[in-house]
Amino acid sequence: MKSIVELVLGLFTIAIGLANIKGNISTIHWYNRRRVTEENAPKYGRVVGTGIVIMGMSLVISFFVMTFWSEYIADIIVLVMGIDGFLVALYGQLKYNRGIF
Repeated sequence: MKSIVELVLGLFTIAIGLANIKGNISTIHWYNRRRVTEENAPKYGRVVGTGIVIMGMSLVISFFVMTFWSEYIADIIVLVMGIDGFLVALYGQLKYNRGIF
């Protein structure tokens, strides 16, 4: 059951990230996007969305690894890809919003 929830959460996270990449940044908290200019909004959405997609992909990949291989390796995948996705999203946040909040 735990792995099914992980798969659904990963797919949902990927869908949100893809919406951000396509330019819909309304799913990002208002205080995280309040200083993003209109001209930078598509760039901001692409960078933050890419980070969110990476985090979602970590959950989907770990579902398959956990199902067919090893739970330990799946945990490592989530940790490494989750940190990578977070750092990509943080880069976009700092660059286009000029701060975390």
